[in-house]
Amino acid sequence: MSLREIGGKVFDERHGGAFDRGSADSYYGRQPDPHYYVGATSFSERITEEQMTPEAIEAYRAGYDYNEQYGDKKNWD
Repeated sequence: MSLREIGGKVFDERHGGAFDRGSADSYYGRQPDPHYYVGATSFSERITEEQMTPEAIEAYRAGYDYNEQYGDKKNWD
C-alpha cells in the first residue's frame, strides 16, 4: 500500500483510487471530475462524484492539487 501525507492527512495512492485518479486527471490536462474505480482503472466499477463520500472527494481533490503543484504534465508532442 502506498500512502502520501499532505497537510497532516494521509491519502491512499492505490492505482484507480480517488487520489490516483485526481493526479491522473491533472497529469493528462483534464478538468477536475471527481471519480475513482473500485478495482483496476477502467476495468472495474467507476464511482462518480454523486456516489462518493466527502472523504473520497477530498482525496481526489488532494491528488489533483498535488499534481498541479508538484507533478508533471503529459507531453502530447
